[in-house]
Amino acid sequence: MTSPHSLTMEAESIPTSQRILLAVDQMGSSDGAAAEAIRRASTAGADLVVLSVVESRNLHLPGGRVRRVDQERDRLASGAQAIVRRARDAGVRATYLIWEGDPAEAILEAATAEGADVIMLGSRPRTNIRRLILGSVSSEVSKHATCEVVVIPT
Repeated sequence: MTSPHSLTMEAESIPTSQRILLAVDQMGSSDGAAAEAIRRASTAGADLVVLSVVESRNLHLPGGRVRRVDQERDRLASGAQAIVRRARDAGVRATYLIWEGDPAEAILEAATAEGADVIMLGSRPRTNIRRLILGSVSSEVSKHATCEVVVIPT
């Protein structure tokens, strides 16, 4: 039985912030994507997660030398931290992750783990033969992502 003075309260929906996953390889193709991701996160009030992936093929240096995994991780972390600082300077909540493995797989798994609404990444031109043989990270991510993917050409 309800009294005439009882109140029915509905739970307010708590707005959740949009999450943008920015995948960067710390090469030239990352600059434009980073700037666009920061701009978009600032405009939308979104959180920014900067992801770099340690790839085994990047551990092989000219002359047969090999870069240690920790050295590559440190190099990527330094670049990701610089992007996070730029984002924070623009008023964006930002953090970074360093994962290891196949870049496309890592990006897709990180997007799921982080609850990303958007994946942003840069794309540098490749020759047709190289693209045919290797494919591209951006095309693999675009094919298999369960969220919006924005590819920024360089």
